[in-house]
Amino acid sequence: MGPLSVCGGAWDKQRMFTGVKVFSATKAKEREELSENINRWLKSNADLEIVDRVVCQSSDNEFHCYSMVLFYKQKGS
Repeated sequence: MGPLSVCGGAWDKQRMFTGVKVFSATKAKEREELSENINRWLKSNADLEIVDRVVCQSSDNEFHCYSMVLFYKQKGS
């Protein structure tokens, strides 16, 4: 699963998605808990298939922000 690209190139029909879930954290405690939150969401939405994801990290002098965007569709669709 590579990064989502809708600009240029051919669109892969198998990667079509019907929903997006965004997880983000700025504070240290939130970043520590992020993987648990993502795993909890994945387990409670086992009927969904993750078709792509984008991971971003940004920071300045004070804050470090981490984001994960999951693109999904119903399994079997």
